[in-house]
Amino acid sequence: SIRMDLLHSNGVLIIQHLQRDYRAYQDLLNFMSHVGDPRNIFSIYFPLWFQLNQVVGTKMIWVAVIGDWFNLIFKWILFGHRPYWWVQETMIYPNQSSPCLEQFPITCETGPGSPSGHAMGSSCVWYVMVTAALSYTVRWKDKSAVTLHRLTWSFLWSIFWIIQISVCISRVFIATHFPHQVILGVFAGILVAEAFEHTPAIQTASLRMYIKTNLFLFIFALGFYLVLKLLDIDLLWSVPKAKKWCANPDWINIDTTPFAGLVRNLGALFGLGLGINSEMFITSCKGKNSCKKSFRILCIAASLATLQLYNFVKIPTHTEYLFYILSFCKSAAMPLTVVALVPYCVHSIMRTTEKKLN
Repeated sequence: SIRMDLLHSNGVLIIQHLQRDYRAYQDLLNFMSHVGDPRNIFSIYFPLWFQLNQVVGTKMIWVAVIGDWFNLIFKWILFGHRPYWWVQETMIYPNQSSPCLEQFPITCETGPGSPSGHAMGSSCVWYVMVTAALSYTVRWKDKSAVTLHRLTWSFLWSIFWIIQISVCISRVFIATHFPHQVILGVFAGILVAEAFEHTPAIQTASLRMYIKTNLFLFIFALGFYLVLKLLDIDLLWSVPKAKKWCANPDWINIDTTPFAGLVRNLGALFGLGLGINSEMFITSCKGKNSCKKSFRILCIAASLATLQLYNFVKIPTHTEYLFYILSFCKSAAMPLTVVALVPYCVHSIMRTTEKKLN
């Protein structure tokens, strides 16, 4: 406990330093925190990569969902505090002179703080994207191509670490994580992504396998929660702390609670399984139009545009269980749209156009 308090107090000093000396970069740091938001995986990265390479797109969803599930379990095990409430409750500072940490609209996350979900989600997905991009250049054999591959390798991994460090700094800057929590998140994300580099079975998974995986993840998490609750251990201990010490009650969002993230990810995995095993996917993405660049470009553009419209769909939060059900449905609809609905519509339009021209 003493060592952890010392680690936390040193982290607070770093946060104060960032908030004092990097004030001019506040907007950029807040933007980088949004870049690391795991929800971007489903609305931006996945639509782009799935049409470019379905293997990479599928792996991306699996890595994001399993990574976030492990993040939830780790959070429940580690009981990590967040800086913005820890400084208010710790007894380490004399005479009640707790440091003043500025809060922002995205500070008041309600789940435990360790490891960082943003850092973990960002590192695992960018790891998948970088390794996928490098897999194209590693096949080059001639000497000039080998040199180009080495340069590309250095460039892409530099970009990877710049993004991860920026996301980590941004999460520390807004006082939602201690430095050790974001570092742990980055390396945990890399481990999850590397594990899926050696798991080819996900590419041929049936709808039954997707459903079984969803049920296992849900039952394990719920069972873990209920067992510890019977032992009088409240895994939702962080929610009242967030509500108590958040500077603005309007900044508290049910979407950041532990079960909200679990439901969102299970919905995305189910939607992917439903889409990949649908007739619409087989007809469009496995047909003759799937090899055409025009088909892929249209699918990417239409998918991105459609998913942005989903952001305008606001789920009511007055009833918690209704929120979880609707959140699951909305999350399932996003990959289903990318994988099946949009490609099928684009395929139908292109086929109709070709018939008219003939």
